[in-house]
Amino acid sequence: MKVLVTGSKGFIGKNLCLWLENAGHDVLGFDINESIETLKSYVESADFIVHLAGVNRPLNEEEFIDGNVNFTKQLLDIVEDKKSSASIIFSSSVKAEEDSTYGRSKLQAEKLVEEFGKKNGNNVFIYRLNNVFGKWCRPNYNSVIATFCYNVAHEIELQINENALPIEFIYIDDICRQFLKTIKENPVEHASILYIEPKYKRSLKDIAYSLYSFKESRKSFMVPNIVDDFDKKLYSTYLSYLDEDDFSYPLTTHSDYRGSFTEILKTNGAGQFSVNISKPGIVKGNHYHNTKNEKYLVVAGTCEIKFRKIGTSKIFTYVCSDKELKVVDIPPGYTHSIKNIGKTDSVTFMWANELYDPDNSDTFYLPVEETK
Repeated sequence: MKVLVTGSKGFIGKNLCLWLENAGHDVLGFDINESIETLKSYVESADFIVHLAGVNRPLNEEEFIDGNVNFTKQLLDIVEDKKSSASIIFSSSVKAEEDSTYGRSKLQAEKLVEEFGKKNGNNVFIYRLNNVFGKWCRPNYNSVIATFCYNVAHEIELQINENALPIEFIYIDDICRQFLKTIKENPVEHASILYIEPKYKRSLKDIAYSLYSFKESRKSFMVPNIVDDFDKKLYSTYLSYLDEDDFSYPLTTHSDYRGSFTEILKTNGAGQFSVNISKPGIVKGNHYHNTKNEKYLVVAGTCEIKFRKIGTSKIFTYVCSDKELKVVDIPPGYTHSIKNIGKTDSVTFMWANELYDPDNSDTFYLPVEETK
């Protein structure tokens, strides 16, 4: 399907065009630097039109009418002139419900679209959007989340009004997903005004707290708390505002003649994840836990993992290598060891069900192979 997207180089437009391309649609992107002749040719061949182009931060208020009302009318006139039967999604704003210059301009544009649909038979969908956040949104422009993400990522102090009321937000991918669904289904029966779900109501103070915790997680190695759907999307958004030379961050590696041990990630309530590197012939472990349990996964080299239940003499052995990946559970009450029996360094991913506590390590030395 050929889909014309006006405002294709804007925040929502760039994201939507990417979604449309991934869904196999032929995207006709139109933006402010394109000619009206180009727009006419796109309208003539388009099966569906998504009208995103508009003005929300003009130098003077007259531009609201020109960018939001007059251009919408110009687009509709072209659709009518070309006798196009394309369905139209119009991106409006919840500000259309308010008595402001911007709100009135959006409401006027909505009425133009609605009347056009009734007159010409084109299926039209009017979506009122509010406080959209996500990757590629311009900071210090029209999104407080974009500004906060950029400032925290670049160590710029946040300005927060402690008395500000919670704000309702919607996420860019939820918009794109709903628009694609509308394009695919093109339902004849629908509400005259449509909204994007889900919506998230959050205070600026709570958003700032989450963003600072995301930044701190690189130092503490704690996995950010993203159980909440909004926080998951906020974390993804925050990462998109990092500078390209700031994508990586250092870990603390403990090294000696045997190899190294590095903690990678820690969690609240789900343990921690580490990587163990051993030189050939090196044995590590020879200890047991009363409650702590672990999982080992050898991803490079070949290792021999041995177990002996406390109070018994029988030894169980597992040989693990990168040739056949498998996880080995380390249950409590078994002294265990891991030996690199290969000719190169071995690499083992290790998960423990609890964070390491030097004051309560629950780790007790006991050789697997008892000496007589």
